[in-house]
Amino acid sequence: MDISVVIPTLNGRERLAACLDSLVERAPDVETVVANGPSADGTSGMVRDRDDVDVLVELDERNVNVARNAGAARASGDIIAFLGDELVVAEGWLDALRDRMPGVDSDPETETGKQVATDGGASADEHSESDGDEKSEAAADERPVGAFSGPTNRQLRAGLATEEVETRRIKGRSVTYVNPRNVAFTQVALNEIDGFDEYLEVGGARDAAHRLAATGYEVDWRPGMAVRFDPEHGPSTRADGGEEAEWRWRYRSLAYRLAKNYGPRPTVAYRVCRHALDDAWTGLREVGRGEGRPSVWLGNGRDVALGMGRGLADGIRARYRDRDPRRNPNGLSSRTNRAVTVFDRRG
Repeated sequence: MDISVVIPTLNGRERLAACLDSLVERAPDVETVVANGPSADGTSGMVRDRDDVDVLVELDERNVNVARNAGAARASGDIIAFLGDELVVAEGWLDALRDRMPGVDSDPETETGKQVATDGGASADEHSESDGDEKSEAAADERPVGAFSGPTNRQLRAGLATEEVETRRIKGRSVTYVNPRNVAFTQVALNEIDGFDEYLEVGGARDAAHRLAATGYEVDWRPGMAVRFDPEHGPSTRADGGEEAEWRWRYRSLAYRLAKNYGPRPTVAYRVCRHALDDAWTGLREVGRGEGRPSVWLGNGRDVALGMGRGLADGIRARYRDRDPRRNPNGLSSRTNRAVTVFDRRG
């Protein structure tokens, strides 16, 4: 079972070097693909000088989901892992990923053509919803695994904080969110959902989790598949990989992926508005305590409203552009011109 690791990066030369070093030490047999955005810090030269990177894909777009798809398009593994450039893999990461994988000591009675990715948890953007057709948990357990994910151990002054798996029930589906910085998909599952949605600048991994559930895949949480931030460099500043997105894009992404995956339902608008009201109340309390300015609060509110409106409209359009359960009109197969240059050492 071949494993490819795709690392999107943008102006992360030093932290990327630490990430690659950890793979050399703890996962030396994987195929490594670096998808480099338009970096201006010497990332390209550093990667080309190394002999442990199999493929370098040079891009002219800053969108992390474009980078993920560009890397996946050139990965040859049966399993395609995505790793944040600010992370280093822990001892046992590769063993945990390989454990009980289809084709690797798997049970022939349960092995199927579909598999899912693993994830280390994420913050809640969409909450559970009990209406719609109710399916038993036993039925959910019979879904093939399409992705594997593990925790990110954040180094704190008081010790380690470990992310945990997050599962929500939405419109009768059991959706397990994936950690975009530590997730591995079977190539079958990734192709079936057509990769990541390149419309999104943030929230691409959460959108992928909805579509995995819609196409009948399960996400397998593996605590041993752990990564941690490199203590010298800390979290990435890239959106969807560590940076707090601007208000307009946060709500544009939330509204888009809910409308696209579940349609123009009243509950979609309700959930987006509820998030907005919660954030507005939190911001207003900060203004009242003197920790925020009224003009900034009003400006954020305008951005939230604009983002919500644009996201809902674009999500509904996307839903009708792709009526297949994968719901991805801006996916891996939608374009072939992502890469500016490709350096491939595989021959």
